[in-house]
Amino acid sequence: MEMDFEKECLDIESRIAELKKLNKGSDVNFDTEIADLELKLQDAKRKAYSDLSPWDAVQVARHPERPILQDYIAGMFDEFIELHGDRSCADDRAMVCGFATIGQQRMMLIGTEKGKSVDEKVVSNFGMANPEGYRKALRLMKLAEKYRLPILCLVDTPAAYPGREAEERGQAEAIARNLTEMATLETPIIVVVTGEGGSGGALGIGVGDAILMLSYSIYSVIPPEGCAAILWRDSEKASDAAAALKLTAKSLSKLGIVDEVIPEPVGGAHRNHEAAIKAVKKAVLEQVSRLKRMSVKKLLDRRFEKYVKIGKFDNRKYTVH
Repeated sequence: MEMDFEKECLDIESRIAELKKLNKGSDVNFDTEIADLELKLQDAKRKAYSDLSPWDAVQVARHPERPILQDYIAGMFDEFIELHGDRSCADDRAMVCGFATIGQQRMMLIGTEKGKSVDEKVVSNFGMANPEGYRKALRLMKLAEKYRLPILCLVDTPAAYPGREAEERGQAEAIARNLTEMATLETPIIVVVTGEGGSGGALGIGVGDAILMLSYSIYSVIPPEGCAAILWRDSEKASDAAAALKLTAKSLSKLGIVDEVIPEPVGGAHRNHEAAIKAVKKAVLEQVSRLKRMSVKKLLDRRFEKYVKIGKFDNRKYTVH
């Protein structure tokens, strides 16, 4: 996937690949040239990613090579035992949940899975969960509460599935119930937006004591294309909508919605899965350690205060002339 702002990086990468290929089939050694180009590539990446526009951030968050849930499970956890089903309808493969362990720290993992291959994407419905996915997530959050396990929610979804069948099975009710129940769960909840945090699909597992975002992820009430179609009746204005939505980690941190922005490796998480996953793991463990020291009462009081502050209008900043 080519992104316009990465053109210089891609050109340098192409030249490096050509020289490495020549190195293998020639007596001439290009190691010095390759080393120089790799330094130039690092500079080009830093420059390209130093001030991304909101629409550029959308493209990075959706990059097909960006690490997804299965990568985090493989790279973050020493053990993962998946649990299935909502005990009512089905087992939604877009929502993957289970007991997870990092070292001595046990937790309940809740995450949206997009899939990599075409077959995986179809099985996981491209990361768009059905109501049974949200009911499964809530069932296992309640199990975590029973055993006093921290809950980790890894969010990467364009939205909840908006199909007729999902609505008939109570999509809106399932998401609303999750919001209500998560607000009062008596155990720490850490939410990390790793890619897309889209609409109610993200919010359905997005209420927590600590909301974290990778630096090039996005989090919004609606995808930019949908917003543009509603406001301007023109999906081509998606870049304008992205700017208006304030969906970047930087903007949301300034607004007080996000508690921590996790820096991604130079060039984005899609270029270095290992470094990105390591950064998420470190941030999660720090948050778990901090939250576990709080009493249940303090945890719930802080959670309540956190959410009542969101969207509060300060009329001192606005005067009529």
